[in-house]
Formats: sequence, C-alpha cells, structure tokens
Amino acid sequence: MKKLINDPADVLADALKGLAKAHPELDVDHEHRVIYRSEPKDQGKVALLSGGGSGHEPLHGGFVGLGMLDAACAGEMFTSPTPDQVVAATKAADRGAGVLHIVKNYTGDVMNFEMAAEIAAAESGVEVATVVVADDVAVQDSLYTAGRRGVGLTVLMEKIVGAAAEEGRDLAAVTALAEKLNERGRSMGMALTSCTVPAAGKPTFDLPEDEIEMGVGIHGEPGRKRVPLAPASEIATQLVEPILADRDFTGEPVIVMLNGMGGTPLSELHLMYGEVAELLEQAGVEVARTLVGDYITSLDMAGCSVTLLAADDEILRLWDAPVRTPGLRWLA
Repeated sequence: MKKLINDPADVLADALKGLAKAHPELDVDHEHRVIYRSEPKDQGKVALLSGGGSGHEPLHGGFVGLGMLDAACAGEMFTSPTPDQVVAATKAADRGAGVLHIVKNYTGDVMNFEMAAEIAAAESGVEVATVVVADDVAVQDSLYTAGRRGVGLTVLMEKIVGAAAEEGRDLAAVTALAEKLNERGRSMGMALTSCTVPAAGKPTFDLPEDEIEMGVGIHGEPGRKRVPLAPASEIATQLVEPILADRDFTGEPVIVMLNGMGGTPLSELHLMYGEVAELLEQAGVEVARTLVGDYITSLDMAGCSVTLLAADDEILRLWDAPVRTPGLRWLA
C-alpha cells in the first residue's frame, strides 16, 4: 500500500486538520468530527445536514458552504457517523426553522441518523425531517442496504435543495423538493480497479486486469456482474442503458453528472462523457446541464458513474443558483 498518510488509524483526524487549515471558511469540530460553515445562514432558515463514511470526498464535507450544506458528519473510512456525531451536528446547525437530514441509503447511515433525529428532537426540540437517497439502478438490495443504494444523486440533491433552503423555504417545502428529486434521479457506476482502505492495507476486492465490475457500489460492494474489459463506448452503453430502462428521461431537460471514483484522470472522464452524451442524444434525452469530475468517490478506485436527473424550470433555476463550497463553486 502506497498512500500519503502517517498512521492508518489517524487518517481521518489528520485529514480534518488539513481541511480546516486549507479552508478557513469552514469550522471543524474535531471532537465530534463535524464540518460547519464558518458563517452560518440567517436565523429562520432551514439547515441541511448530511454525512457518511469518509473516503468519498469531496462528499460530504467538501459541499459545506453557501448554497449547499450547513454541516457534514465525517465517519471513519466507509463507516457511518455515530448518533452522537449527528446529534451534535443537528443541534449546532439548527437556525430555528428545522433541519433536513440528507441520508444515503445504507443501513448504518439510516439507522444512526434516525436515532439522532429522535434524540435531538427530545433534547432540544429541533424539528428534523429526513430524506433517504436511493438512486442506484444496479441492484435492488445490496450487502449494506434494504433497497437501492444512495449514490450520485446525493450531490445533485445537496446542491438543489441547498439553494431552496438558502431562499428561505420552510422545512416541509424543502423536504418535498428533496423527495421530488429522489423520484427523478437514477445512477449507475462501474469499477476498473478496487480501492484500498488505509486500515486494511490491501484492496477491498480482487478484480483481474482483463475484467471490470458493472454496478459497483461506492464502498466496493459487488455490482450486477463482472464483464470483460471493453472500449469506453461499450462501457458507456452498459451504464446508460440500465438507467434509461428504469425511467423515461425523454420529454424534459436532464442534468447529467459523469462522476469519477477517485482514480480516473479527468481526460478519461471527459472522454466517457462524450460517449454518454452521444447515447443520450440518440435516445432523445435533452441534456440541459452537465457536471464532470470527482464528486462522490471511492478512495483510489478507478472507474466512473453516471447520474441523470430529470429537471424542470424550478430545478434548473435552483441548480444555477450561486454556490460556494470547497467542492462546488459558481456564481449565478
């Protein structure tokens, strides 16, 4: 294992120290391992909280800031945050209008956020709503979920719902928007290589040089099948076809994210997006917005995922709204 670390047991703590120094616009609670906006949004606005195991950066801590999250809980590598972390973050993030938990559909995340919501409400009277992201079309149930896994749609939801919360919408309206996005988003990913968790010191799974894993999860969970290594055009087809078979994306504009898993060069991601865009055009899908890069990763895994989100005028307007975070940044 070759990694830029000190002690494998200290990777998260050391990374959070570096994050705090690199981004003074963020406040890091090192005891609870929670990342906050240094300048909280105005009182009376809904706060957005997310989190999960580390190793998926910039998700979630890299999306804390204006127009996205108010706080993010960092669990150990590929491990859910504890209820104590989530309780602390929920109480601190609340601006008096309630807190929306955006939770990826993994059993540990769902259980711990649910427990924390109950505790925070009982101890502080914070009103908490929850949306569980479940957009992965690769599998209906996996090793770590009941139902579909939550993957790339999480990024798009945090941006769009974050803009709505910034506008001052109430908790019910913000939650309804998140649920609307959940219905409209689908994702599919693939891996060229495994990833290596520092504490393990070896690849999570064995993937021969001449094979790829289609439908892989962001923790290295098995996907739909292993298939022979193929040209990018064929891989793109194997990613796009299951998404289009699962939902009709014609007749309305679509936001497309071509996401890297952490170990694939941007040149290859752009090449893959070109193939995906051509397939979508052939299928009659209108691409309105595009995002290409590493946004929800799996440590050093080589591979990519595709996320489609059926949009409307409201969703596109919220997508275009200003955002200022370490991982996503643009002006109106």
